[in-house]
Amino acid sequence: MATVVFADLVGSTGIFERLGDETAGRFVTQLTTALSKTFEQHNGRVIKMLGDGLFVLFPDEGDAITSCIAIQKRLVEKPVYPGGLGSPCQMQMGVESGEVVEIEGDCYGDAVNSAARLADLAGADQILTTQRVRDALSLELQHDLRSLGPMYLRGKDKVTEVFRVEWQTEKDTEATVMGVSMFKASKDASLEISYGGKTLELQPRSPRLSLGRSTTADMPVNDSRVSRVHCTIEWRGGQFVLSDASSFGTWVYMGNQTEPVVLRRTECYLVGQGVIALGCDRNAEEAPLVPFAVKG
Repeated sequence: MATVVFADLVGSTGIFERLGDETAGRFVTQLTTALSKTFEQHNGRVIKMLGDGLFVLFPDEGDAITSCIAIQKRLVEKPVYPGGLGSPCQMQMGVESGEVVEIEGDCYGDAVNSAARLADLAGADQILTTQRVRDALSLELQHDLRSLGPMYLRGKDKVTEVFRVEWQTEKDTEATVMGVSMFKASKDASLEISYGGKTLELQPRSPRLSLGRSTTADMPVNDSRVSRVHCTIEWRGGQFVLSDASSFGTWVYMGNQTEPVVLRRTECYLVGQGVIALGCDRNAEEAPLVPFAVKG
């Protein structure tokens, strides 16, 4: 058993475009080399430098989470600016534990794939992890984790309970998940969805909303890929929850993330703003897309 961390630099493409390949490459190498020392100070072993990120292995879940928090705090307290200009560097991180097979200096296994997917889903300054990691942490570290609900990670058939590490304790928590703001549950929260010129608003005390091909749906969507009752949205446990009940699935895109949460008779929280694609991904021809925004 081992714990895997993937840490990726946010917006590296823009850095290379602005600074040029040679200067940006030198800058990114210096940054990842410096960050690798922090991982090593917490008993981490850097398996790979991934160009704009790092792949690190730990024997202990607590050391992995603690090192990720240390790096995020370091980048906030002592910002690093690419080329001395623009926005400071930010990292997005994923942490998972499980069986890892090491072959000729590289590592393979489900935990490796899951940690990479979590890093892809994370927003700037974000650390995402799983129930497996949480269960192995001390009570003190467990207290810093907040559940984001069940999600399907790309390439996995089973749902994964995903947690966000609340490391910015000095703030009254405005954190990002999947690149968008996620706030503490509020009785004043509302959710707005729109399609075909129609806009609906859901509040904590509102009845459940239904989306589907049926003319009796709250938000009718006339498309052959959409089931009669395709999905529902309701306020539950302090969050807006989307539940898929369709034949072909629901794709949920959060913020500016390119990878969706794919639901098939499962559910996820809706946070920030994004797009719900019914029955297909958003790149399909004339895909039925329902923009949403959580407010308050």
